[in-house]
Amino acid sequence: MSPRRVERRAPDEPSKPRRAHRRKSSGPAEGDEESAARLGPPEVQEWPDGDWIVRSVPGAAATKLYRCPGCNQELRPGTAHVVVWPADATGAEGRRHWHNACWQRRPRRPGPQARSR
Repeated sequence: MSPRRVERRAPDEPSKPRRAHRRKSSGPAEGDEESAARLGPPEVQEWPDGDWIVRSVPGAAATKLYRCPGCNQELRPGTAHVVVWPADATGAEGRRHWHNACWQRRPRRPGPQARSR
């Protein structure tokens, strides 16, 4: 038993105010200035399969679960990674979230058609 004694307050005595809990925000909307500040600047990278826009996402800004197309493993919230999309894409449909290492070694991996099951 704890040496500390619990003292009950009188029924007419007000209780202590509770600390306000900080709510986790879902983050700013895509394209918001604050969102862009949290992410790395987009850069165009030239690869043998075309030009790609690559943006790094630090672990603190990674809040959702994604699946890396390079290794087919989960990118858990809090994991630093890159978001990649074709330079000629107009919308978000071509964006993919990759592990940093998977994106860098992508040219050395066999494509999906070359994999055997």
